Amino acid sequence: MTKRRISKKEQERIHKILALLDEYYTTEYKCYLNHENAWQLLIATILSAQCTDARVNIVTKDLFQKYKSVEDFALADLAELERDIHSTGFYKNKAKNIIACCQKLILEYKGEVPSDIEDLISLPGVGRKTANVIRGNIFHEPSIVVDTHVKRISGKLGFTKETDPEKIEYELMEILPKEHWILYNIQIIQHGREVCVARTPKCDACFLRELCKTKNKKQEDKRL
Repeated sequence: MTKRRISKKEQERIHKILALLDEYYTTEYKCYLNHENAWQLLIATILSAQCTDARVNIVTKDLFQKYKSVEDFALADLAELERDIHSTGFYKNKAKNIIACCQKLILEYKGEVPSDIEDLISLPGVGRKTANVIRGNIFHEPSIVVDTHVKRISGKLGFTKETDPEKIEYELMEILPKEHWILYNIQIIQHGREVCVARTPKCDACFLRELCKTKNKKQEDKRL
């Protein structure tokens, strides 16, 4: 991928956006998926595909009481696990991947969740998004998680024109300061849930409205 050139003016705009995100959403690190350790977050993140964090948290509350270790998941009955996670959607693939993932953790990683991204994405059911969630929240490695909110709002802000999550990840890594990668994930998720809602964005109430490329483009189109 060709390295993107950023003008001084654009750098200043990005800095203002990040400063406003810090001001409104604070710089507190938080994870929206409930967990007590690395393997719980790994499983919760696998379950979160095409499912809300709120629903996953409801399911894992009982799930982690029933399956108390990586070994418990590795030995789980497939049909039973499917029933346990049914409400998260795509439960057949998720159950199969969770069991296979935990079996591989035991066989190749002594039951521990690895920190290396290549090791993580080698696990069944784990893509770059899940891997970066683990790296950022468990190992505190600067990582950018491209979920639906980050993908959509980064495009609206003019940070990327890409649609492929991996390309978006690399482009954001180029334009955002490394120390803000994890915070950007957290803040944009909150912004997408509360203000820049997918179906009904609250543009008039958005504190980023003067810096948003999409809103400014709409205003220009109205003047034409």
